[in-house]
Amino acid sequence: MSSEPSQNELKAKLNLETSRIHWHDLQTYFARGQVVRVAPELDLLEVATELAADNKSRFQQWMSDGQVGDIPPDLAQAWYDNNTELWAVVIAPWVLVQDRSGHVLH
Repeated sequence: MSSEPSQNELKAKLNLETSRIHWHDLQTYFARGQVVRVAPELDLLEVATELAADNKSRFQQWMSDGQVGDIPPDLAQAWYDNNTELWAVVIAPWVLVQDRSGHVLH
């Protein structure tokens, strides 16, 4: 019997660790290159779970689709100017962030 948590257990644990944070509070992590942008159309918890599981092929697909990756300087500046509040979850050493402010569910 494996002691590894299932993906559902991991997702539930990460859900408890997900919080809203202002961009100004992430500047140290951004300067270290540890902040990863997750597109609003993706499920932040699913991305975090796949990162924790080291699912490289899934991550490479998201990166090639432009849905996961670095934060472009113009976006970082806009977030800084507005001190945008983001959803974030830590998968050490990475901080995954998602801007849901412009994402309206229909």
